[in-house]
Amino acid sequence: MAARGGHQLPAPADAVVIGSGVRTREVVADAALMAQLRLDPARQLLAAQCSGTLVLARLGLLQGLPACTDLTTRPWVQEAGIAVLEQAFVARGNLATAGGCLASQYLAAWLIARLQGEAAAREAMHYVAPVGEKEDYVERAMRHVAPSLAPAA
Repeated sequence: MAARGGHQLPAPADAVVIGSGVRTREVVADAALMAQLRLDPARQLLAAQCSGTLVLARLGLLQGLPACTDLTTRPWVQEAGIAVLEQAFVARGNLATAGGCLASQYLAAWLIARLQGEAAAREAMHYVAPVGEKEDYVERAMRHVAPSLAPAA
């Protein structure tokens, strides 16, 4: 990681996950910091959890796409001109968003499926799911993710 302006920027990546936090609004208001984020959905998988969706919105990466976020962040994402869905997960192309901390499993399953295939995603979800609930967890996650894995018509 190279230091720039006191911040550490990662090297280019195949996939980037933007997490959530109580200071996301401060981050997106920092023009110098936001200008350093070089994300490219044409070559990267981009996933955002809860208020991380606001980062993608402010970078202009969600224009014309619906998104998911948490209930607190919802109005700020809408102010950025993004239609927020009343659901836990949505993915279009190389962009995925999730709303609610526990929806992070859908982002993980989507990323693994996109990078390593659906079988690998199922295996990973099965590994982390609670004992006695594994099959239900895997099937629920894949129900959310599968529509975004289908080839474009």
